[in-house]
Amino acid sequence: MRATIGHSRDEGDSMGDEGRLNVSAELAGVLERIDALGARLDERAPSAEELGRLPEDTARALLDTGIVRAELPLGLGGYEFAPRQLIQAAERVSYHDAAAGWTMVALQMITGTTAAYLAADTAAELFPDIPNGKHALLAGHGTRPGRAVPVEGGYRVSGQWQFASGVAHATHIHSAFQVEGTGEQRVLTMPKSQVTLDGNWDVLGLRATHSVDYHCTDVYVPHEYTYAATTDTPLNGGALYRLGLVNLSAIGHTGWTLGVGRRLLDEMKRVAAARTGSRGAAVDTSQFHAEYATAEAGLRAARAWANDVWRDVERTLDKGELPSTEQDTLIRLALNHTTSTVSGVGRTVHRWAGSAAIRRGPLDRFLRDLGTGAQHITSSPVVLQNCGKWLSGAAPDARWSFLDLT
Repeated sequence: MRATIGHSRDEGDSMGDEGRLNVSAELAGVLERIDALGARLDERAPSAEELGRLPEDTARALLDTGIVRAELPLGLGGYEFAPRQLIQAAERVSYHDAAAGWTMVALQMITGTTAAYLAADTAAELFPDIPNGKHALLAGHGTRPGRAVPVEGGYRVSGQWQFASGVAHATHIHSAFQVEGTGEQRVLTMPKSQVTLDGNWDVLGLRATHSVDYHCTDVYVPHEYTYAATTDTPLNGGALYRLGLVNLSAIGHTGWTLGVGRRLLDEMKRVAAARTGSRGAAVDTSQFHAEYATAEAGLRAARAWANDVWRDVERTLDKGELPSTEQDTLIRLALNHTTSTVSGVGRTVHRWAGSAAIRRGPLDRFLRDLGTGAQHITSSPVVLQNCGKWLSGAAPDARWSFLDLT
């Protein structure tokens, strides 16, 4: 794995008061533990695809690296990584196995935001001993909100949701819902036993993420197990959680995409080394060398720009401020650009790898996983259009509401 995204501050400098951004000293240890699992992840990836999820011992080994703890609030016993540290962690695990990376990014972000946005008493119940691994793990989805009828003390919730990535390893479910009568959108936490998993994850890529649909009917959820979907005010934890759900999601997806792109180019290099000098080898041509160099430049440029965007956002958070509309726009645009760039890397690799790209193996698997992951709503054409609308001055007074510009 290549160089990590740097920080302007020393990573041991935990920035003190709650208003400032925490930069954890635990990053190097987490990355080292992830790398130690690399060979195991590679070896078990084919069987994980057949199973449709990570084997439980593999998932537990990844959790033991601290990958989910990285996004849990410091005050509850988490590491509370800064945004660029979270990108590095997601990038590293995704480099070794795209499906494992996707699973852990989903669990990390959803578990971390639940811990940050629920009231202190509820968070303490769900996260009693984070350092020793005794805490809830959450999976679920925020689009296509369910409906909720207000009742005394809470809500009666019904709905159908998609893409519960990592739910095989979760204890609890996170879902968005709309309150009947007010239209308010909120997010709930409920035990996994209260929903029905539909078991319908029949896909070409990211097969080992168990990203099934799920539903529930008329389930009572206490008010204290919900929070406003638009919140940027953490009840536990520091400046990181002022980013809100969409921006925190963008962190993980950016890291995932960068890790997959790096692995694809490194796999292509191995294929080229094995074929160089053989009769009629396409990898001996100047055209291949030029296209590989172009793909390398594109990936490095996308990574550098993502680093630049997030460095600027970190400075804003560290001053106790919220990101501006321009920063919110650039967060979305950097993810969209990174996804588009890495999709181009994938096309280059597929074209030049020949039969290695179609036979079972790392190249085939990473290409399929990239094709599926790139379809995520955060990298959709509509988001790109909205970024352009704001940056071009066509909607100067508009603000972001989730992935919409309003």
